Amino acid sequence: MISSILILTLIGTVLGLMLSAVDYFLPYKEDPQIAQITELLPGTQCGQCGYAGCSQAAAALINGNAPLTLCPPGGPSMARQLSETLGRPLEQQQPATPVLPSLAKVVSELCIGCTKCIQECPTDAIVGAPKQLHVVLNEACNGCGACVDACPTEGILLAEMQLNLSNWRWSKPPGPNPFRVPMTEMGGAQ
Repeated sequence: MISSILILTLIGTVLGLMLSAVDYFLPYKEDPQIAQITELLPGTQCGQCGYAGCSQAAAALINGNAPLTLCPPGGPSMARQLSETLGRPLEQQQPATPVLPSLAKVVSELCIGCTKCIQECPTDAIVGAPKQLHVVLNEACNGCGACVDACPTEGILLAEMQLNLSNWRWSKPPGPNPFRVPMTEMGGAQ
């Protein structure tokens, strides 16, 4: 019995020393630019960009395999930050109609209070207790849809945010704005 314990301890020690030697002689060097871009991204790992997580999206941005506007929760302000950080020009992709973010909505008749949506939400935007109706906090929801996939009763839907006075994007006076579209392109007079 004692000999088997000593043998296992010896094997563990030898393997630990081997791992330490490998780490010393072959260190893993992460690109510091990937860490910098990952810090700019929201970090919710929502997958709306098509990548498994924010670090994979950051690597794709650095390699030039992804557009600067790939992060829907980050919006235009994040695209501008990424453009400044990476030194790449921001593509002029102005949609014809403004695209509003999607937010999760709980269907009260279908919610059974199982808390699976609360456990899956990366931004803690859903509050509730077991066997009670859950509520989505619109300020924290980024519309990733993780809660929709987790709900066993299909009691959560993604709905487009409704415009009201608190989230309306008021037009700004003309100025040095790189995203400004000239009036001639919009069909109006100058």
